[in-house]
Amino acid sequence: MEYVALLRGINVGGNNKVVMSELREQIAAEGFTNVRTYINSGNVLFEAGPDTPCEDVAQAVEDLLARRYDFSIRLALLTAQDYLAELHSLPDWWHGEVARRDALFYTRGLDRSHVRERIEAMELGDEAVYFGEHAVFWGKFDEKSFMKTAYHKRLLREDFYRQVTIRSGSTVEKIAAMLSQD
Repeated sequence: MEYVALLRGINVGGNNKVVMSELREQIAAEGFTNVRTYINSGNVLFEAGPDTPCEDVAQAVEDLLARRYDFSIRLALLTAQDYLAELHSLPDWWHGEVARRDALFYTRGLDRSHVRERIEAMELGDEAVYFGEHAVFWGKFDEKSFMKTAYHKRLLREDFYRQVTIRSGSTVEKIAAMLSQD
């Protein structure tokens, strides 16, 4: 079965350095196959045996990260099927004229209902939010009004911010294309 692992907060501003070629080798050394990465922000695609439970895969990756790195790395792990299904269910605005698109993937152990409650309490500007099963999809429609959006003004201050891993819309779509090639 194919998986997508999204690591949070690595290689940002020279902090929490993780070399992707080394990470690929480390993941492969755990027995996973067809390991590949996309850009330097912690997007890892790989395969596990068909009988390996998803929880075991997630635990193996988390244990590897804890052993290899002296900083905490939160992880979102989705099967390729779940990842692609999530994108298939997105509202039309995600594919329309949007100035900025981001997906806030839930990392393991995150209270998703709390995230939803906090975001629903925000007064949105010229933006839209869709709550998926594995992520919150957030669109900002006008670059000129971006500084007035809840995304810009409120998100960084939320208690859950360090527990989501954010990917741009283009990164989300590139990962989907990589999965679809297989």
